[in-house]
Amino acid sequence: MTTTTVVPVATATEDLPQVRRRRRLSPGRRLPAARLAGPLLLIALWAAASAAEALDPGAIPAPWTVLRTAGHLWTDGTLPTDVLTSLERAGYGFAIGLTAGVLLAVAAGLSRAGEALIDGTVQLNRAIPTLGLIPLFILWLGIGETFKIAIIAIVVYIPIYLNTHAALSGIDSRFVELAEVQGLSRFAFVRQVVIPGALPGFFVGLRLGVTGSWLGLVVLEQINATSGLGYMMFQAQNYGQTDVILVGLLIYGVFGLVSDSVVRLIERRVLSWRRTLSN
Repeated sequence: MTTTTVVPVATATEDLPQVRRRRRLSPGRRLPAARLAGPLLLIALWAAASAAEALDPGAIPAPWTVLRTAGHLWTDGTLPTDVLTSLERAGYGFAIGLTAGVLLAVAAGLSRAGEALIDGTVQLNRAIPTLGLIPLFILWLGIGETFKIAIIAIVVYIPIYLNTHAALSGIDSRFVELAEVQGLSRFAFVRQVVIPGALPGFFVGLRLGVTGSWLGLVVLEQINATSGLGYMMFQAQNYGQTDVILVGLLIYGVFGLVSDSVVRLIERRVLSWRRTLSN
């Protein structure tokens, strides 16, 4: 008499309930253009309120009035000059802050001596309001372009350092042990373990740094400046030109949204190996 033994075989169907649950809880893949829905809705509400005369045109001009003012400023050459000046200041400050933040984070994250010398100093700098340093930097660097770029660099480097350093410090010690067992060199360990582990935190800091550069710029350009979007807005305030102020604010907003979107796009490409809710 022959006895037949049935061996249970695991199939992919056993995981289907978990997959369905994950898909139900996940918001799905986010489209880049979907980020424009909120700003476009605000503009539509603004236009509707202006058309219904629910807003005081002297305090909040209609969108078409702001657009017409922007066209006049562009054709007379004022707006292109101010935009280029602001981009140049923000670009120099951001580049310096990015470089300083990454180098300091790597030095503090990979070295105990660096941790002792750097982290406490950066935390002290973080506790001091950056804009409160403006009077001191004016005394040190003068009231020209140098102090503006220096302040922007400080605003940028702090979030980049903090998030990159936190990511480096949070690398699982088991990866270090595995690298030692595998006999990886220090260079290979940094390239294969440290850099991939630090990139998510770095991109978080990069997004905060990009936004910070624009926030600092709008204040700095109102201090002894002769050009720039902040200077244009400051002059408009003296003459009660609300439409010009809104032009400057909208341009700052567009710059911030575009730069943040670019960073997010780069992050998505670089970290394509990482599974997130948006993947």
